[in-house]
Amino acid sequence: MGHPYAPADLELPGFVPLQLSQSQILVTYIGTSLFVVLAVWLISGRCGRLSKIDRLLMCWWAFTGLTHIMIEGPFVFTPNFFEKENPNFFDEVWKEYSKGDSRYVARDAATVTVEGITAVLEGPASLLAVYAIASRKSYSHILQFSVCLGQLYGCLVYFITAYLDGFNFWASPFYFWAYFIGANSSWVVIPTLIAMRSWKKICGAFQAEKVKTK
Repeated sequence: MGHPYAPADLELPGFVPLQLSQSQILVTYIGTSLFVVLAVWLISGRCGRLSKIDRLLMCWWAFTGLTHIMIEGPFVFTPNFFEKENPNFFDEVWKEYSKGDSRYVARDAATVTVEGITAVLEGPASLLAVYAIASRKSYSHILQFSVCLGQLYGCLVYFITAYLDGFNFWASPFYFWAYFIGANSSWVVIPTLIAMRSWKKICGAFQAEKVKTK
């Protein structure tokens, strides 16, 4: 049976076609994500005098943490997701996303490795950042800065390896821009902004400590 991925000669023995439509997958994912963001926003309003920026950061870290664990995690630990006769929602997500990057359905070693590190380390660390911000922990900005560096490094590896391996993993220009570029751009732009903010906060704290010890 054929498949919808590029390159056309990609061999996927046992491939089972998608059972959910693109709209079903996207509506479920976006709807759930918005629910998580709204819930964290409302709960963060009861965490004392948190600034709006801190509350927005809590929303981001909750969203990205759960995405890393609940979406990317199943991909890493389910190597036969494209063969399952009765796929779950997460299997369908990755069969759909693979239209924008067939390295996922092909189980490319570099891609699986990056996603594994992201799911196992950066996912829990992102959720810890939610707690750190809400509790005003001293390690909050160091943690956020570290996770952002990890996310940016993962994105660099992701895009560079795609280029080095031929840059021909999407079924059409639509999937290139919507999935390969669009779905990943948030993990480039937002971590960059957060890293810059946390860097300034860390430097400011060290400068204040220097003044105190003079």
